[in-house]
Amino acid sequence: MPKSDNGVFAQAWKRLPWSQRSRNTETDRQKTAQAQELREDERVAEQARSLAPVVWLLGKVQSGKSSIIRALTPTADAPVGSGFRPCTASARIYDFPPEAPLIRFLDTRGLGEASYDPSEDLAFAEAHAHLLIVVIKALDHQQQAIIDALKQVRQRHSSWPIIVAQTSLHEAYDPSMQHPDPYPFATTDPSKLAAAGVPNDLIRSLAHQRRMFENLPGDGLIAFVPIDFTKPEDGYKPVEYGLTALHEALERIAPQALVTALTEARSDADEPIRRRARPYILGYATAAAAADVVPIAGAVAVPAVQAKLLHKVAELYGIPWDRRAYAEFAAALGGGLLARYAGSYGIRQLAKLIPVYGQTAGAAAAAAMSFTTTYALGRAACVFARRRKTGSSEPGAVRLAYAEALAEALRMVKDREFPNPSGDSSK
Repeated sequence: MPKSDNGVFAQAWKRLPWSQRSRNTETDRQKTAQAQELREDERVAEQARSLAPVVWLLGKVQSGKSSIIRALTPTADAPVGSGFRPCTASARIYDFPPEAPLIRFLDTRGLGEASYDPSEDLAFAEAHAHLLIVVIKALDHQQQAIIDALKQVRQRHSSWPIIVAQTSLHEAYDPSMQHPDPYPFATTDPSKLAAAGVPNDLIRSLAHQRRMFENLPGDGLIAFVPIDFTKPEDGYKPVEYGLTALHEALERIAPQALVTALTEARSDADEPIRRRARPYILGYATAAAAADVVPIAGAVAVPAVQAKLLHKVAELYGIPWDRRAYAEFAAALGGGLLARYAGSYGIRQLAKLIPVYGQTAGAAAAAAMSFTTTYALGRAACVFARRRKTGSSEPGAVRLAYAEALAEALRMVKDREFPNPSGDSSK
């Protein structure tokens, strides 16, 4: 019963009918449950963020940064612009997917504006980024603010590679012109580009922009990639012109963990919902790995992350995830499998308490195992949810999906680095 010093609220409570008191109590319980749910969601997201690689996009407003994000993460459901959130006074970050980020995009804004000092934003980006992509419009030569910022960065990080995405190529086209096909920009030879149908003004502009970057300090590779990502209604085909060249540049110079994350984000699947589910599965698996680095805490956090993942998969497939669904899923996986997992999980938690070994190798192994098992559970849940939605029942298919996904995840962990509890981790 509510209490107060003067008893006014208590008396008012007593005068309420029992039915009203019950409704009020139920409302309070619902609000409490919702608040706990929000806290749990944020905790899972934060765990995933701690391991997700960061791509720093540096460029003017309207230079095409959001288009690049959409092209690299094509399963995003919501508009990219609405998904950004502030991380400094004038920089923003975009998590994909937001519930359990697999990859993060950092957008430094305001460069070149009067009275804007980018020092804080540059320091934040340098501390968090795994790769720098500079985005400039192909016909825009007013890039001194970008060049000045890059000089500061390369003075402190001389070996950092840079990808320069030269965007909006169509702004140099005649009204009836389409993109040159095949993609001709693997060469910088003006005569070859002209023979391929590239307008002379665009050839000269792209070359001028390359010269602008020649005097940057440091010896890190600089890769120039002309691209043009448009909307279908703009009439240019393909709408993601140069995307393959961008992927190739990323594979040449990006850290392996980042290349793996980008590849996973774009991975095709045999059905649309599973394709949408894949980045969520990977994000939650990453969150489980981050949770399992800390001794004993993982015993509580990892099952909670996995429960969140199962609910997310059910939501994507439009089925309820209740006790009955969980029981059917557990039966489809097989009780022996779950028992072996629970037993090995307890052993791994104890191993992390062993001095020296438990705090390094044991923690890394536990994180890797939590990643693989969470990923496998998510993939198996997709098969289970699809079959439950269509009314079919093939438990063997769920077990097979789990086994295949477990093998796939074990291959993935070779390309990932899980930090140890002392914080000694590198990008």
